[in-house]
Amino acid sequence: MSSTQTTPEVTWAQRSSATDAEKNFIYLTISAPDVAKIDVDLKPTSLTFTGHSDTKKTTYHVALEFYAEIDVDNSKTHHTSRDVFFVLRKKEQKEEYWPRLLKESKKMHFLKTDFDKWVDEDEQDGAPEDLPAGMGGMPPGMGGMGGMGGMGEDGGFGGLDFSKLGGGAGGMPGMGDMDMGDMGDMGGEGEDDDDNDDEDMPGLEGDDEDKTGAAKGKEPETAASEPAAKSKIEEVS
Repeated sequence: MSSTQTTPEVTWAQRSSATDAEKNFIYLTISAPDVAKIDVDLKPTSLTFTGHSDTKKTTYHVALEFYAEIDVDNSKTHHTSRDVFFVLRKKEQKEEYWPRLLKESKKMHFLKTDFDKWVDEDEQDGAPEDLPAGMGGMPPGMGGMGGMGGMGEDGGFGGLDFSKLGGGAGGMPGMGDMDMGDMGDMGGEGEDDDDNDDEDMPGLEGDDEDKTGAAKGKEPETAASEPAAKSKIEEVS
């Protein structure tokens, strides 16, 4: 049975900066589930994507011609079992957003705004990074991914087998430099504090003496109360 060809859903958002290249980029996500190997042809003005899914029995294919040029060498990607995520750096640094993603202004049925990542142009300075788990803790420019398996030495797309990026820069976001062994020491510090608190506590001998004195002090009270009780009984009778 021959497979069909499907145009995948494409979502996008953007950031812009006239002074910081790493904050001047496009978020682009191509929805292509269960695709083991993909073919991406990224150029300054266009991106062509093709990927076959055996489970879906279809070949995903889409060609995009951008509104303006991007910096191919400083653009990155992350491939998961559900989609392919791109951070495409804009070549021209400007404060203004691109008015649209594509060169043509006509509406494309497969292209949608990624509202989960979109922020208004005047609110982007306070917007947090919104990267997949495999890219967490890295700047938007993804400069730190140059050494990943399958990536070219320049960190770009040349000779890259994107199917190898599924387990890319995994791990917990923001914890790349943390020595996990230090976490064990953290617990030990808390135990030492508890021990110090115990050492500062007064000895228990004084408490025993207070309790003994209190117990002895109660005996006369009991003896003194007996005549009073007898007198009351005599008065009643």
